[in-house]
Amino acid sequence: MIMDPACGEQLVRYVGDAIQFTLRNVPVGQSAFLRTNIGRAKLIRQEIIRSIQEPEVQLEASWRDVPLKQDAGDWHATFALTEVGWFQSKAYTVDREGRQYWPDGDNFGLSVHPNSCRMANTIYCAFPRMFGPNKYAKDTSGFNESEQIHSLDHEGYTVIPPGGTLRDLRAELPHIFERLGCRILHLLPVNPTPTTYARMGRFGSPYACGDLTAVDPSLVVFDKRVTGVEQFCELADAVHGHCGQFFLDLVVNHTGWGSTLQETHPDWFLREDNG
Repeated sequence: MIMDPACGEQLVRYVGDAIQFTLRNVPVGQSAFLRTNIGRAKLIRQEIIRSIQEPEVQLEASWRDVPLKQDAGDWHATFALTEVGWFQSKAYTVDREGRQYWPDGDNFGLSVHPNSCRMANTIYCAFPRMFGPNKYAKDTSGFNESEQIHSLDHEGYTVIPPGGTLRDLRAELPHIFERLGCRILHLLPVNPTPTTYARMGRFGSPYACGDLTAVDPSLVVFDKRVTGVEQFCELADAVHGHCGQFFLDLVVNHTGWGSTLQETHPDWFLREDNG
């Protein structure tokens, strides 16, 4: 038996497309089906979450068997793609006694992307702190050589050089979207970083997240009217006002030392033998 798309093949499609499955060389007297989770994005997400919370429970509720229709000797089924997600499928046959027969190979994989991502996916990747007073400087390494800075470092203080804010970046949006013609603004993580242990550099690594739902105070301006999160929302609204898309880099597989989640949900973290 031969499946088209082939077993083990992986394709990219977009919401609004249709995909047809065909199974050829089906023995006489057998019926054909497609086992798939296409169209079950919500159930797939629920299964992923539950597999973490209850790893001993094996869930396959998102899968279903769809009968294929015979036409000119081959068996077919067509699906409209209406959901974003990663889906799998594989055709098989059943004889009159109910025995199943599967073609060789792995499941077919299908990555369905939003319709808006079909073309013109020009991405501008921005590091907000780079849009501050030194944004035109070729070298800022001299800041770390100040005797006063070294003195504060030695006393255990965290010294953060002057940097850009989300509002500084917002002021550059006409240049990014209108002059450069970009369509997507991609931000590196904007969450708070550790201030003491495992800071990873003077600015702190944006990938050592302290709180997934907060904005680093160094990226916002003091404003009695709005919070840091609301200043982030200002930037998002401005991006959408330029008919752009807003991508945010989220670090969800680890956090920085002493993060909010480490304190409130230590059971969510895997620990090594030394703790």
